[in-house]
Amino acid sequence: MAKPATALKKRTIDLLNERGVELTDIAELVLFLQKDYIKDLTKETALHSVTTVLSKREVQNAIITGIQLDIAAEHHDLLEPLQTIVERDEGLYGVDETMALSIVDIYGSIGFTNYGYIDRTKPGILAKLNAHEPGIIHTFLDDLVGAIAAAAAARLAHDDVNEEDTPFQ
Repeated sequence: MAKPATALKKRTIDLLNERGVELTDIAELVLFLQKDYIKDLTKETALHSVTTVLSKREVQNAIITGIQLDIAAEHHDLLEPLQTIVERDEGLYGVDETMALSIVDIYGSIGFTNYGYIDRTKPGILAKLNAHEPGIIHTFLDDLVGAIAAAAAARLAHDDVNEEDTPFQ
């Protein structure tokens, strides 16, 4: 029998997959964010960082909650005006970004800058999730996936030996 933490992580990854997001898609975003800063960064290293971020309970909770809200909106199960707001992915709503920032916050200010950049440019899987196809709602998911990538990239930046602080003399 799987430990509860392992089961929740597996369920989180399964939900991402069911919504069309593979962990390798997120690893590609990490590479996009860090390719100019971490020499010889591999997809395997980026993927490891993604899975490490996904091991955090608060990340799992945010993803499960956001995906559930997207699915509920697809089924028209939200009360108005929330149903319309989520369906339209209204720019002034902001709750989707707030949930994403809870993930980004785990690895500090570099995570915030990573997230802002990736949320604005929408590379890779984020462009697909943000396509606003009829009947498919990813109001929360696109921001959460961007946040996972931003946090994983920040985690790698913190671990980069070439970026160590200079000790005081």
